[in-house]
Amino acid sequence: MPNAIRKAAVLGAGVMGAQIAAHLANVGIPTLLLDIVPREVTPEEAARGLTLESREVRNRLATNALQTLQKLKPSPLYSKDVLRLITPGNLEDDLPRVAECDWVVEAVIENLKIKQDLWRRVAEFHRPGTIVSSNTSGISIKAMVEGTPESFRRHFLGTHFFNPPRYMKLLELIPTPDTDPEIVSSMADFAERVLGKGVVMAKDTPNFIGNRIGVFGMMVTLEEMNRLGLTPDEVDALTGKAIGRPKSATFRTLDVVGIDTFCHVADNCKATIPDPAEAAVFTVPDSIRAMVQRGWIGQKAKQGFFKKEGDQILTLDLETMEYRPRKKASFASLEAAKANPDLRSRVRSLVFAKDKAGEFLWAVTKRTLLYAAEKVGEIADDVVAIDNAMKWGYNWELGPFEMWDAIGLEQSIARMEAEGHAVPDWVKAAAKQGGFYKREAGRSFFISRGEYAPVPMSDRVIDIAALRETGKVVREKKGATLLDMGDGVLLLETHSPKSAIGNDIIYMCRAAAEELASGRWSGLVIGARTENFCVGANVAMMLLEAQDEEWDDLEIMARQFQNAFMALKFAPKPVVVAPYGLTLGGGYELCAIGDRVVAAAESYIGLVEVGVGVIPGAGGNKEMLIRGLEGIPAGVQVDTQPIVNRIFETIATAKVATSAQEAQEMGYLRKSDQIVVNKDHQLYEAKQAVLAMEAAGYRPPEPALIPVAGPDGRAVLEMGAYGMFLGGWATEHDLLIARKLAYVLTGGNVPAGTRVTEQYMLDLEREAFLSLLGEKKTQARMAHLLKTGKPLRN
Repeated sequence: MPNAIRKAAVLGAGVMGAQIAAHLANVGIPTLLLDIVPREVTPEEAARGLTLESREVRNRLATNALQTLQKLKPSPLYSKDVLRLITPGNLEDDLPRVAECDWVVEAVIENLKIKQDLWRRVAEFHRPGTIVSSNTSGISIKAMVEGTPESFRRHFLGTHFFNPPRYMKLLELIPTPDTDPEIVSSMADFAERVLGKGVVMAKDTPNFIGNRIGVFGMMVTLEEMNRLGLTPDEVDALTGKAIGRPKSATFRTLDVVGIDTFCHVADNCKATIPDPAEAAVFTVPDSIRAMVQRGWIGQKAKQGFFKKEGDQILTLDLETMEYRPRKKASFASLEAAKANPDLRSRVRSLVFAKDKAGEFLWAVTKRTLLYAAEKVGEIADDVVAIDNAMKWGYNWELGPFEMWDAIGLEQSIARMEAEGHAVPDWVKAAAKQGGFYKREAGRSFFISRGEYAPVPMSDRVIDIAALRETGKVVREKKGATLLDMGDGVLLLETHSPKSAIGNDIIYMCRAAAEELASGRWSGLVIGARTENFCVGANVAMMLLEAQDEEWDDLEIMARQFQNAFMALKFAPKPVVVAPYGLTLGGGYELCAIGDRVVAAAESYIGLVEVGVGVIPGAGGNKEMLIRGLEGIPAGVQVDTQPIVNRIFETIATAKVATSAQEAQEMGYLRKSDQIVVNKDHQLYEAKQAVLAMEAAGYRPPEPALIPVAGPDGRAVLEMGAYGMFLGGWATEHDLLIARKLAYVLTGGNVPAGTRVTEQYMLDLEREAFLSLLGEKKTQARMAHLLKTGKPLRN
């Protein structure tokens, strides 16, 4: 079971091995990271008198990998502090230590013989009960452990992480005929609950599921591009967000993944797929082979299909093998589709469009869908596994079979057959029954062996759509909804445009407070399933009001904002907030009023208001002070200036935490707040937190009295800000904002040590916020952000 894995070992400290170790450390698992012993000392080591027998030299590869982890962007680490959980070593001296571990995962070079030799050595030290697995991206799992003892093989399976392991949701589990089913189920549970992964069961076939379908799709994309005479620029415009794929589309994705890596995966398919006709599809074009020979392998080489020169991005012309300026794609169907917000109807219109874009997308989509259908049963048991693998491993919004449903099964099958393609009988049977998927009574079903079966879902997943479909809506607005989660717990779901706080969310916060005061409910969860939790207040609305000089309206709006949040903070029932993704400005202020935060590990939290020329205005400054100063015993005299200095720096420089763990370190979250690695489980865990607090006899918090630093403390903050201004690190407007912030954080003009109320602090915040909103340079910052999406320094 999940708690049984208390210590792990990763064999291989390359890119994947080191990052798997990093993610194990992220979730609190002590990990050995082992690699081979170097064959020679470096000049620097020799100068220090080290030899090949020195432990430092023998562990060099693993030690260097830990240093590299700290430099990677985006970071594979929740916090640099987690590195203390990784112990570097080598595969000669430390291999016996695998007997101390509950899980040993191998991530060495993709060479079957090397893997076989290593596993035979590991088997000598294998402790009964220890799970052993390979992170191979496509080599036969069964072949790796041939010749090892049966007891070892029963504990062995494939665990294919996608790169980078911290961020990519997919984990393919690949058992062999010898693998104990209990090992498979316990590993799946551990991966989902502890590592936060979306687990897909794959068959032991070449490149498993994700890479088998994904690389096939890329191969046919290249083939159809050449047939129709399209450019990489045009293909990326058609195969990105327009059809529910990542913004990086096809060629930018290849640059990020590494063109050499792509060739390796394609070559493995070609060499191991038994059907010659199918294997031939995986033949890498000569032009791409030439790129690899020249070292143009993508982002890690600073050039691939794209290359940056100064501020200009150039595109490789595959015919001349020369770089040229990027060209904007121009297709009538694509331009028309951009105005359609509904992905399914947008994809349908593009695939059946009558221009070259439609011809290309139909050809690629048709071939990919038919291939996926042919592979059901061979690479995976059902359509759900294939769809999930592509959504979680390749970031497709729709898996192949979901896309097929979206474009219309009957129409597409008729066209495929008219064009001479054989469509599997089971697909035609699915079309007659209504599609691969259907939804009834709040549940999803998929076609399996001619009948519909429930789509597997963990009991730790709360389906918001199902709550809506089964009549659980309590109150509803366009930008927010109040739902009944069951067991007496309310859910305030935020779904405003671009995840910004506007009137609907403020209204629903007040409505939630009213519902909690009615005595009918046990508590409230605030959360959602959108891309980001909340990016702050609606800047466009504030800018419009400020430009029209509607100061009375802005004052009322600011008070409503504050009052709604305070009503929830002091509600008679527990409030738990569940942030994830971008949680900025007012989004953090909404979090801060909760009795507890149950944050997704991938939460990027910060007070970033200075970027648009204001300071937090709905309690952010106040709540940061409360968190910074709480825990100081009553009557104990403590110099609070260092605490206030730190909070000032955090807000004035708009620091954003790169994980929930870092948010705790920065003071945005309390150490008592909970972090959930699997975002799909977040609402469930938040609900459990509400029920636990209510069962324990919840009482709302007492309003805080906050000791402030006063004018002397403010002078310290202003001096630091002025130094930044003199050094050219801050503009004159930055200095004005900093002085306003310093005034608020130190309590205005009251003497140092005065304990002020929360309302007093809110009044200071609101006045400073509104005064800055009246500044022309602040309005210029807001306008620039809305126009470009980037901050303006003025």
